[in-house]
Amino acid sequence: MSKNRDLSGIRNIGIMAHIDAGKTTTTERMLFYTGIIHRMGEVHDGNAVMDWMAQEKERGITITSAVTTCFWKKKQINIIDTPGHVDFTAEVERSLRILDGAVGVFCAVGGVEPQSETVWHQADRYKVPRIAFVNKMDRSGADFEHVIDMINDRLTNNALAVQLPISREDNFEGIIDLISMKAIYFDQSTIGIEYHAKKIPDKLLIPAENLRNKLLEHISEYDDIIMEKYLEEKEISAREIISAIRTGVIMHQFVPVLCGSSLKNKGVQLLLDAINDYLPSPLDIPPAIGTNGNGEKEILVQPDPKGKLSALAFKVQIDKYVGKLIYIRVYSGSIKRGDSIMNQSTGKKERVSRVLQVHSNKKKDIFNLEAGDIAAIVGPKNLQTGDTLTSDDLDLLLAPITFPDSVIAIAIEPKTKADRDNLDISLKKLEEEDPTFRVSQHKDTGQTLISGMGELHLEIIIDRLRREFNVQANVGNPQVAYRESIINEVISNGEFIREMNGKGHYAIVKLKLSPLKLEELHTGEKNRFINSIGPDVIPKEFWKAIQSSSLNACLDGPLMNSPIERVRIELIGGKFNEVDSSETAFSIASSIAVNNGLRKAKAVVMEPIMLVSIISPEDFVGEIIGDVNAKRGRIEHIRNANKKQEITAHIPMSELFGYSTRLRSISQGRADYTMEYLKHEKTPANIQEKILKKVRGF
Repeated sequence: MSKNRDLSGIRNIGIMAHIDAGKTTTTERMLFYTGIIHRMGEVHDGNAVMDWMAQEKERGITITSAVTTCFWKKKQINIIDTPGHVDFTAEVERSLRILDGAVGVFCAVGGVEPQSETVWHQADRYKVPRIAFVNKMDRSGADFEHVIDMINDRLTNNALAVQLPISREDNFEGIIDLISMKAIYFDQSTIGIEYHAKKIPDKLLIPAENLRNKLLEHISEYDDIIMEKYLEEKEISAREIISAIRTGVIMHQFVPVLCGSSLKNKGVQLLLDAINDYLPSPLDIPPAIGTNGNGEKEILVQPDPKGKLSALAFKVQIDKYVGKLIYIRVYSGSIKRGDSIMNQSTGKKERVSRVLQVHSNKKKDIFNLEAGDIAAIVGPKNLQTGDTLTSDDLDLLLAPITFPDSVIAIAIEPKTKADRDNLDISLKKLEEEDPTFRVSQHKDTGQTLISGMGELHLEIIIDRLRREFNVQANVGNPQVAYRESIINEVISNGEFIREMNGKGHYAIVKLKLSPLKLEELHTGEKNRFINSIGPDVIPKEFWKAIQSSSLNACLDGPLMNSPIERVRIELIGGKFNEVDSSETAFSIASSIAVNNGLRKAKAVVMEPIMLVSIISPEDFVGEIIGDVNAKRGRIEHIRNANKKQEITAHIPMSELFGYSTRLRSISQGRADYTMEYLKHEKTPANIQEKILKKVRGF
């Protein structure tokens, strides 16, 4: 990477959407028009550059977020193509955490589909500026205006068209640019490389002028110069409009909506222009926020290439050729081959042996990275997703990435003795790559359990074990990943007083355990520890050990050995000995106190509740609702969805195994659904009794 470059010329963007909206096809065209690839692949042919995994090629879906870099009109665009399937939502989560802007892709027929809402709200959480691209304008049933209405109804009230399609469906010819007021036509003999600006067709001139006036009215609400010129009916230049739109996008006051057909090579070059014109550079967004190591002081990280290094590891990938590949976003400073860096999350130094620019699954060695870059490094052995990397002399911890809980588990065992060791090693690598994939041992049976976000997620894991790691395994039936909690307050003591190897150990801890509501927890927090004592009761040097041990003790509940959640643990007393007290003694005493308290408290089982969106023709809605109710589901709302009905419901995960077959049967194969994890909720008493009987083998 060049020294002293202009950070205003960088765009770090993500492509996000519902499955099958055309994200990967759109990205493929971007790479073609920017000259990165010389032949466009197609998702349906299994040769798209960004879908490089065998499982992606076979299924025609994106499973892992793919990173690439291209250049358009002297701007560097770092692109992350994210998955659309809800089972791989963690890939979207970690990508949005480090991006400066995003393109939301919507199907011109389906509009705002369930996963569109999920990824949009993820972007809301990270305050990512967005533009919208309505794809598939050539499809039967394409309705540009309806999609904009859906976006404003369900996602934001700031979406306005900056383009207008010239016809639609089979007659989709081109695009009217409402800023320049020109009609753009794409030359199909050059695969859309060449395009021509012409006069707007007479029949579309008045609709285009009306839409342009709406656009000017909106941006004049936050731009005084535009407002003055608009009210005085003075001419407003295209450059002034573009500047005002850019300001609105960055301030989250405007979502410009574009249109096109990526498959038919229409509109993507104008989308690249919009990315350059409207989405922010690293200089345009607020500085990254971190804290010092003990969390007492907030630190703002300015995007300065000459400053001290600060970067976030947002993805780990085990590559069979280069080993452990760590994708990072550099927020300040620079990092080069051979550098020694500090992993602030572990307190350990690591060495960077290689710096790589990544294009999907291809890598190119480069010398260094600077503030604003997204790329990969090789060398560090102990880096994990969410770790902060800095210079040796910088005390900084960036906010970590939070991931949803796994909701489904299966038992897995090696088929042969030769597979046994390979299975353990392979699962460890996969767990390192995927923060939503968990490996555990059943306390009673000793079985290895793997947990994930859904049946497809675990199906892909099993397939990868077979193909990439040459491990053959037997798998059990899917099981629900339950959690436990408590519903009453208890006070519990834990003490560890004994002599071991001639050395005394002394620690007494008194804890109060009480239930917490989900809304009382901070993002990413499972339980909360509160210290209500002073150093005269227990010295400060033992507080961290008490907190860590208390929270770790919540990994194993009293009813079915599931993790405990939503518990407030308050340290209210204890005793120490100046000679025999130690961190180890207080860790053990704290663990004993928590375990005693959980057994004394009234523990309950919590089951995962899924947010299920079902899109069905009206004829089958009544029977579908009846089936949802029979599954202990709760209907949230029913609304029109492009001549169909969308039913949104909260349904326990345990009731949804095999639901695709059931829904197909009810609707004669005409209904479709998606589901995503919502929350864990207390299980009804009669259901809990059945669950515990099954677990205990009664």
